[in-house]
Amino acid sequence: MKRRDILKMAGALGATASNTLTWAQQGAYPNRPIELVVSFGAGGGTDVLARALSEGLRTHLPQPVTVNNKPGASGSIGMTDVARSAPDGYKLIMLTVEATILSHIGIGKVNNQDFTPIARLNFDPSAITVRADAPWNTLEEFLDAARKKPGEVSVGNAGPGSIWHVAATALEAKTGIKVNHIGFQGAGPAVLALAGGHVDSVAVSPAEVSTQVQAGKLKILGVMSEQRVKGFEKVPTFKEKGIDLKLGAWRGLAGPKDMPANVVQTLVAAVNKAVNEPVYKNALDKLNLGEAFGDAATFKAMMDQDSQFFKALATKIDLKG
Repeated sequence: MKRRDILKMAGALGATASNTLTWAQQGAYPNRPIELVVSFGAGGGTDVLARALSEGLRTHLPQPVTVNNKPGASGSIGMTDVARSAPDGYKLIMLTVEATILSHIGIGKVNNQDFTPIARLNFDPSAITVRADAPWNTLEEFLDAARKKPGEVSVGNAGPGSIWHVAATALEAKTGIKVNHIGFQGAGPAVLALAGGHVDSVAVSPAEVSTQVQAGKLKILGVMSEQRVKGFEKVPTFKEKGIDLKLGAWRGLAGPKDMPANVVQTLVAAVNKAVNEPVYKNALDKLNLGEAFGDAATFKAMMDQDSQFFKALATKIDLKG
């Protein structure tokens, strides 16, 4: 073989190797682990849901989805981190209803318009929960105590402007009571504080107190929903008590805005399968997390609607304290 032919062959092989290397480096999405940000502390409903989804996705994506808690500023820190990241699908977020609240009350600048919706996954109503040994056995008794001692009964929440803070503030507006709002970096820490006797109550979801209620350490006095909650059928609704108040938290998977269509399609297909995995469903059932799956269009429409609702609500009641 002539020298020039050998050089041509070597060049061709080099080009092929180079192309192979380039393909391997770029590859099809995803070709490296995906980070799933939870903008609240460990142990709350958002964290549990994210970890359940991560497990469900394990067999439907070629790369693992790793949960990373980034709490602070009622979820604003985690949301800002994801919103400002590259829209390549390698940093996602378990987006919460706070995305439609915080910008309206001056906490951060990020809102639901800064994200690409992938799927809504869950909805849970707020509930008033107290320690099992608390002197109140009914919602009426709790409200009467708050009326008699304005500002003394403490209610824990997931931080100023969080949906659980909004729920407690809305309860004040509806019933004329005044409570002492105590913010934490997520529902999980708030529930631990209640169990430890550091606050009198919390306004988080039934799912987030489920373990402690089952253990006989806490009791739920009422839920802010139209119907009684599955798994907590003995707990009355606020509506049954004559209080027209329905508020709760939704959660869903999202990424930064302007994500490529093929990346979104890959994630949508994987999530559609993951939510039917036993490991995912069992996790939700165990803590009575409300399953409320919705596609990307449904998710976006709901966020837009809620943003307008909370914008109007912020003009009527103080959601900053």
